[in-house]
Amino acid sequence: QVQLIEFGGELVQAGGSLRLACAASGLAFSSYTMAWFRQAPGKERDFVAGISRSGTTAYADSVKGRFTISRDNAKNTIYLQMNSLKPEDTAVYYCAAGPLSTKWSTPTYAYWGQGTQVTVSS
Repeated sequence: QVQLIEFGGELVQAGGSLRLACAASGLAFSSYTMAWFRQAPGKERDFVAGISRSGTTAYADSVKGRFTISRDNAKNTIYLQMNSLKPEDTAVYYCAAGPLSTKWSTPTYAYWGQGTQVTVSS
């Protein structure tokens, strides 16, 4: 049984930083492309960042230069370091594994976590 569990979401002031983590189990983690998505109330689930099994990364334009995705295959965990946070970054952040599309930003993945809430106050 595959599980993705996100950690680290909390309330933070604008300009602050947070690091999210996603711990995976039940899958050959090192073989999977992993990603972070986010969803604000009343909006669609949007791609934030992705990382391939070889470490290639991709980011949404809205977070480039502020967010960094990384992975630790020994710990079956991916991370999202978020700096210079803005109120518009407020959302539930989801971890995903195994894109079903060639385009990482398409929100069709084999596995999803339950999400962690990030709230950025102005």
